[in-house]
Amino acid sequence: MADSSPHWSRIAESGTVLGMRILLLIYRVFGRWGFRIGLFPVISYYFLSRKQARQASKQYLQRLSDTYPDLGQLSSFRHFLMFGDILLDKLLAWSGHINLDDISFVSDGLFEQALEQQQGGIIVVSHLGNTEVSNALAHQQPGLRLTLLVYTQHAEKFNALMKKMGASDQIEMYQVTEMSPAFAMLMSERVEAGEYLVIAGDRTPVTGQQRVSEVDFLGEKAALPQGAFILASLLKCPVFLMFCLKHEQRYQIHIEQFATRIEASRKQRTAIIQQAQQRYADRLAAHAYLAPLQWFNFYPFWTSSTASTENNEESQ
Repeated sequence: MADSSPHWSRIAESGTVLGMRILLLIYRVFGRWGFRIGLFPVISYYFLSRKQARQASKQYLQRLSDTYPDLGQLSSFRHFLMFGDILLDKLLAWSGHINLDDISFVSDGLFEQALEQQQGGIIVVSHLGNTEVSNALAHQQPGLRLTLLVYTQHAEKFNALMKKMGASDQIEMYQVTEMSPAFAMLMSERVEAGEYLVIAGDRTPVTGQQRVSEVDFLGEKAALPQGAFILASLLKCPVFLMFCLKHEQRYQIHIEQFATRIEASRKQRTAIIQQAQQRYADRLAAHAYLAPLQWFNFYPFWTSSTASTENNEESQ
């Protein structure tokens, strides 16, 4: 069966800037509980109307529970509610309302050493937790400059709101859809200047299934993008992993060194990148266990899930 499911980057955005502004106003007037009450009907509608997102959530939570049986039963609706709650935190992070008092840092110390040496590199993140808290990371390290490599068209409305709210001048969002030689040269200049490139490692590229590798993630095969690790092999710079997880109304930023550099000959490159992606998938799974409702990929993720999702939708 041909894959007719839309790529995540072509899935239409839900909601509007006006809707997000209203919810933010509710938060400012009534606090987080008022926000949650206002958000409940919005999330309920989204949960009931988006079959693909609902099924993707169920698939993820089932595979997570199969891998870590001690987690018990996890609810997809709670998963959606957590997404809404962290959506508010994204807005608050960009507007400077999440400060260092709201965050604790868990680090092996190697990232701080690299900053002291004014050494740039790559930070691989994911859609687990709230990467927008990296705004606070920049404030904690005044000399740190971040270039966020994003596909901004997918979240055009959300990014428009964040720009109006104001983001740190230490952070730049850079839209990228392909890894051209000109792009690699520009990123190399930034790394050499001591900047850090922040790129997600858990979503297939907007060009579709090109430059992906299959890895084992939570007991099933999934296609992960090679982009972050190809870029690292080209730039020959340090690579760090960062996860921003929420625990009891506070965020923990976990940052760890993944590799001092990724080097491989042309003949070895495919195998070396595949190994790096599997290591990344293993670390992602371990952190998903720590915050099981905070991984927000609401589309068919595993290699075998696209066809089964189509069949389930046809039968409903």
